Amino acid sequence: MTDKVSFGYEDVAPDEKTRRVGAVFSNVARKYDVMNDAMSGGMHRLWKDRFVKRVKPQPHEAILDMAGGTGDIAFRMAARGAEVVVADINQDMLDVGIERAMERGIDGLSWSCQNAETLTYPSNTFDAYTIVFGIRNVTHIDKALREAHRVLKPGGRFYCMEFGTTDWPGFKEIYDLYSHQIMPKLGKAIADDEESYRYLAESIRRFPLAHEFERMIRDAGFVNTRVEKILGGAVNIHSGWKI
Repeated sequence: MTDKVSFGYEDVAPDEKTRRVGAVFSNVARKYDVMNDAMSGGMHRLWKDRFVKRVKPQPHEAILDMAGGTGDIAFRMAARGAEVVVADINQDMLDVGIERAMERGIDGLSWSCQNAETLTYPSNTFDAYTIVFGIRNVTHIDKALREAHRVLKPGGRFYCMEFGTTDWPGFKEIYDLYSHQIMPKLGKAIADDEESYRYLAESIRRFPLAHEFERMIRDAGFVNTRVEKILGGAVNIHSGWKI
């Protein structure tokens, strides 16, 4: 029997998930940043600033920003002097990021179409690996984590920010209602794509709980792992080190 993986609330074959996730992000690429503002009330900008402060990018460090898409995280790290490779499995998302970089006059970034599960980079290449709101869309998360560990140099650091399930009483119910009822409607109104945003909401619910994902990070070989919760775990910053 073929193993199944989650695509929102559906269980599908791995290759079907890869294909369908690709279609989702091709559909939303042009409206992705507008939708982030609409869905989070602009808070995603504050979360990303906080994330980059935790990463502490240094001048001339080599950083792989996986699922970097439209460049939000890479732009922030490049401003601190880091040498950032923006990688994404979806070329449409990368194309939007390249256009945004050109419009802003941001030079020095590298852009590469990569599958997080099978990176083409040699082992021990990067000082840091970042992935923001992307790991839950990977078909085999454990493989992606092992690849992150492989391409990091000894002493390299792993940072991931991902949506999760809040444990704040009262807010949890509001968050669930918003995710399942309002988010798809916003997708329809702004991006004319209700189904893609329904998947994105469902994928959050199927993602492992914060402590379970931390264990997966440790199983991939990382040490000194940590979880920093935002909004009671609605957003989590995960970190770990390669020794």
